[in-house]
Amino acid sequence: MSRPTVSMTAAASLPRWQRPETLLYLLAAAMPLSFATWSALLNNFVIEVASFTGKEIGWLHTVREIPGLLAIGVIALLLVFREQVLAVVGLVLLGAASGVTAWYPSFTGLLVTTLLSSIGFHYFETVNQSLQLQWTPKDRAPQVMGRIVAVGAGASLAVYGAIVLLWDALGLDYNTVYLASGALTAIIALFAAVVYPQFEAPHRQHKHMVLRRRYWLYYALQFMAGARRQIFVVFAGFMMVERFGMKVSEMTALLMVNYVINMAIAPAMGRALGRYGERNVMGFEYIGLTLVFLAYGGLYWFGWGLIVASGLYILDQLFFALSFSLKTYFQKIADPRDIAPTQAVAFTINHIAAVFLPAALGYLWALAPDYVFFLGAGMAMVAVALIALIPRHPEPGHETVFSRGLPQPAE
Repeated sequence: MSRPTVSMTAAASLPRWQRPETLLYLLAAAMPLSFATWSALLNNFVIEVASFTGKEIGWLHTVREIPGLLAIGVIALLLVFREQVLAVVGLVLLGAASGVTAWYPSFTGLLVTTLLSSIGFHYFETVNQSLQLQWTPKDRAPQVMGRIVAVGAGASLAVYGAIVLLWDALGLDYNTVYLASGALTAIIALFAAVVYPQFEAPHRQHKHMVLRRRYWLYYALQFMAGARRQIFVVFAGFMMVERFGMKVSEMTALLMVNYVINMAIAPAMGRALGRYGERNVMGFEYIGLTLVFLAYGGLYWFGWGLIVASGLYILDQLFFALSFSLKTYFQKIADPRDIAPTQAVAFTINHIAAVFLPAALGYLWALAPDYVFFLGAGMAMVAVALIALIPRHPEPGHETVFSRGLPQPAE
């Protein structure tokens, strides 16, 4: 049965729990239940059960990122599906595919389940980010997005807490945990489909690919963000297990600390973004990341121990949480009708590096793991140079420091 369509103006009269902003929080909680579980258990699972080395884990993450490279296909799907519907479908696929991960512990089996869950994840994230920008007023976007980060961190924290407390106490196995978390994500997604109306954004979105010259800095920063993310997602956690022998409960406890911090300070990050602007916040993020990546390399040069490595891992995740500042930068410079197609294009650009870097760096990892992190520091420094081109008050026609006073290009 189709759900009624409600305008954003009319949505303000709905009960608070049924408004668009609340739906964004619910979706933000549903996704990490399966994705955080998959991430928390992955490194131990592939080493203990599938006997992966750096080469296999690199290829696995390359396959995982292919759907992100193909996120531009969302534009074609939007000709048939509403973004809100596509978000729900993506979550259901994510939950179902990640839920059966332990059923297929071979290299080929993990590639297939990872690819399917990744399709769900990346297509959900593409339209979810678009909905966040369309449904949130510009003046409240930093605060709302900070809360969204906090909600996601809280859901991840609940997952990690359950794993730490119950893994050894109940003798849990990978299959039970993967199935339970995947099912929860799918159930919440279906609940959202049944309970919430279809919300009509204030601006009708373009249904064709949008690639505008005036968004070039946003595209460049998306590319660098994708490259930077792979160093953390693929190799930072893998290092903690391979070099320091961290167990499932120990690795999960470390992730818990990350999310406790994120949940506590993400709203403050949103307020800081509103006060200091995207250029300052992103500059702080990438300067910090440069230092963290250099210190990761120092773990191999100077023999620093697990405590230092854990502290760096926490800082890395903390800086990663500031990435929503790139969303608000785009929201400020964009034609409102460009948001959905540009998010699809941006996700594809974000994943160009993500597709070839994990596999390539997997081979470099086998030779010199420290060089992987030094390369990450170089990427972060390039991003700092790009961030310096963001104006203090970006807006259409003033997207970079070079574009002040230039007219906005015609459609």
